[in-house]
Amino acid sequence: MGLTRQYLRYEPAALFGLVASARAGLAFVALRGERGRYVAVPACEHVFVWDTRKGEKVLILKGLKQQVSCLCPSPDGLHLAVGYEDGAIRVFNLLSGESTVTFNGHRAAVTALQYDHLGGRLVSGSKDTEVIVWDVINESGLYRLRGHKDVITQALFLKEKNLLVTCAKDTLVKWWDLDTQHCFKTLVGHRAEVWGMALLSEEKRLITGSGDSELRAWDLTYIQEVKDSDEPESKKSKGSSSPGAEENTEDETLELDEHPEERIVKCSKVGSIMREGRDRVVTLGTDRMGKFLACHGTDAVLEVFSVLSEEEIQKKLEKKMKKARKKAKQNSEEEPEKSVELSLQEEIQRVTNVKSSSKIKSFDLILSPKGELKMVLLLQNNVIELYSLDLSAQVPQAVRVSRITIGGHRSDVRTLAFSSDNIAILSAAAESVKIWNRSTLQCIRTMECEYALCSLFVPGDRQVIIGTKTGKLQLYDLASGSLIETLDAHDGAVWSIALSPDQHGFVTGGADKCVKFWEFELVKDESSVQKRLSMKHVRVLELDEDVLCVRYSPNQKLLAVSLLDCTVKVFYVDTLKFFLSLYGHKLPVLCMDICYDGTLIATGSADRNVKIWGLDFGDCHRSLFAHDDSVMYLQFVPKSHLFFTAGKDGKIKQWDADKFEHIQTLEGHHQEVWCLALSPNGDYVVSASHDKSLRLWERTREPLILEEEREMQREAEYEESVAKEEQPVVAGETQGETGLAGKKTIETIKAAERIMEAIELYREEMAKLKEHNAICKAAGKEVPFPVNPILRAYGNITPSAYVLEVFKKVKSSELEESLLVLPFSYVPDLLRLFNEYIQLGSDVELLCRALLFLLKIHFGQITSNQMLVTVIENLKKTTISRVSEARDVLGFNMAGLQFLKREIEARDEVTFFADATERFEEKKRKRKKKEKMVLAVL
Repeated sequence: MGLTRQYLRYEPAALFGLVASARAGLAFVALRGERGRYVAVPACEHVFVWDTRKGEKVLILKGLKQQVSCLCPSPDGLHLAVGYEDGAIRVFNLLSGESTVTFNGHRAAVTALQYDHLGGRLVSGSKDTEVIVWDVINESGLYRLRGHKDVITQALFLKEKNLLVTCAKDTLVKWWDLDTQHCFKTLVGHRAEVWGMALLSEEKRLITGSGDSELRAWDLTYIQEVKDSDEPESKKSKGSSSPGAEENTEDETLELDEHPEERIVKCSKVGSIMREGRDRVVTLGTDRMGKFLACHGTDAVLEVFSVLSEEEIQKKLEKKMKKARKKAKQNSEEEPEKSVELSLQEEIQRVTNVKSSSKIKSFDLILSPKGELKMVLLLQNNVIELYSLDLSAQVPQAVRVSRITIGGHRSDVRTLAFSSDNIAILSAAAESVKIWNRSTLQCIRTMECEYALCSLFVPGDRQVIIGTKTGKLQLYDLASGSLIETLDAHDGAVWSIALSPDQHGFVTGGADKCVKFWEFELVKDESSVQKRLSMKHVRVLELDEDVLCVRYSPNQKLLAVSLLDCTVKVFYVDTLKFFLSLYGHKLPVLCMDICYDGTLIATGSADRNVKIWGLDFGDCHRSLFAHDDSVMYLQFVPKSHLFFTAGKDGKIKQWDADKFEHIQTLEGHHQEVWCLALSPNGDYVVSASHDKSLRLWERTREPLILEEEREMQREAEYEESVAKEEQPVVAGETQGETGLAGKKTIETIKAAERIMEAIELYREEMAKLKEHNAICKAAGKEVPFPVNPILRAYGNITPSAYVLEVFKKVKSSELEESLLVLPFSYVPDLLRLFNEYIQLGSDVELLCRALLFLLKIHFGQITSNQMLVTVIENLKKTTISRVSEARDVLGFNMAGLQFLKREIEARDEVTFFADATERFEEKKRKRKKKEKMVLAVL
């Protein structure tokens, strides 16, 4: 048997160059007891927490593979809910940085997340048009709500009522009663998609933002409140709230009531606030107290509005009334009988407009105790800006407090290079060149440049050369970070640059159909005595087409030039005579490289193929279908025939040019990969993508076996296909407004398999025990019973206890879905075991939840099975008694805690869980009143 070729695995080492992804929103988080200082932002698949004061990254909440699509901090500030592109939701603990809970229910990206005011429930909306309510404490899904026909854009819980409001791109705003889990009202007053909404004035007003420059305001009247009041006016309003009398003349306030008899809330349009932006609303939000409302469109302006409180409205009304009376007196009229009302513009006043340095993608507001409004903006160009608004000023003006930019480029990185000592990494984009330290990933130099397309480190690593889109060559000195020289090299873009193997010069290829040869030289600097490095143009090779890429052979005898006519031409360097033409690609060759021994040349094209050619005769050894989109970059690993390719499909792949095999795929980037660079020792790969991130990959000592890789790939494909399969159907349930919250995943299937294996083991052990008892009876003496090794590993527990252990290990969020895929043949055994466990009083809550779910989904089969009648009867008795006991214990504990609370309050004169100042002020006022009355009597 021949020896198999061993490869070494490349693993992701770091993600850097990214301040924040513009894909999802950002949010202020409470960390180290401070609010308004730390900001959580999406960063590809991770979440970064930045300190806005120091401009430092203080915490990384690590994700898996999928990109972050949504963020929402919990009301207590201790947790952060993160939604991903694949529909998963993970809840992170901000103190430890660990993921505590995972919810799987959506089939597409999560687009909206919101906690209720206590933080016990979480609502999520998705691109799959469904809304799911999750129980965060029990770590399980409550129910799925269907009704919208397009992407959910926002979902809000109401504090006082058990209601939910959702809006979507289908132009509808829906009201859901969470007690009965149905939609009882649909607002259809919008002409275009509803992009956001906010509840104001103690949830008595709803503001919605749509595809135009209006913010629509709706007044909310809760019908139940009106019914409860005893005034005759309320009876009138009750009469007017009958299904027939609720027709609005204005077609914008048309309401569709699916259950007219169960009227809960009445919405009436009160007007619109005009925005200055003419485009759609991108984000609409308020601060935690609801005092300020802000919104922005697709431009760089954030519009901030102040919402007046009830007291402020009352004061304004009194002032207006005084003015009206004065006017009436002056005109010698009677006092105005009609009530004075405030306009919507007076109740919601424009404070200021905040102009940012680039387009805004998201924002968050927080009102600090000092009375200043802090606004953090996530911009499109990889920047976070923090603004402060002093509300006590006569004319409030937003002041930029801090700006986090150093961690990345403003635009996509188009070229990368490694220094000869493997320590420094160069990255260049449309506006700047940055030098990074590979080990610390810190940016050590930033230099302004023109739009960069190619780059290299000058031998000695003290200078760098950048080729630009305007045809210039820019030479920078790294020690001073200054531009030394600029040369007009080409009439068009400089697409490629290659250092000569003797390191005395370099060659450039441009859009002006020329290949130019350059040499390094030392020239006298006018400003100093010392000589400085310069570039001298030596020769030129003129061609018929634009030059896209140039590469030297390692012995410097040949020069390969890729042209726009889809061919690669090879010339002799010394005479510039034509040697070979490599043709076969259907689209232009964008990248190529020659291996260390000069025998092979690999070319990557926009036709998605990589071709491997021999440089001796120009014959094509193999054509490989490499990527699902254009191959953007190709480079050989030093001292080997292995090479890496980067594609517009977001993948980086490693190939063997001798065996023509795909070795491994480096997945991590979420958008097009523009370029990559290999370190001279081949241990590191750095790549840059359209997702604004730079990624570092490190070669490990772990051997990579191709057969195992293929096997793992097949397993991953199978797991993906399982998740895409049809969801199991619950007997008797129709596809209505509500449904189960979870979805079938590979984890739920594995959990069901573990339960099945445990029940199988229980059956086998019980059968063995029967046999053993029969043998003992026949022998008339005790025979030692062999203990199952699995049970021994669990500490010699009984088979039934082992089933309970396995059952308890199923994640709470996956329990229902696991039971749903469990075959009915295992259910009778499970019911008998449940009866046994509940009698013992262990995990009553979990077992009752599982029991009720099994009875719901297998009702028909269980009730028709005569064998299970006694089991169900026993379960009925035991569950009722045990649940009553558990309820009594909870009640007793609650009463005990209330008693202890009262004791502590009485002893220390401290009120827990409530602000006592108002109560003391009231007592003081009453005492003073009493004293005055006594003095008056005296």
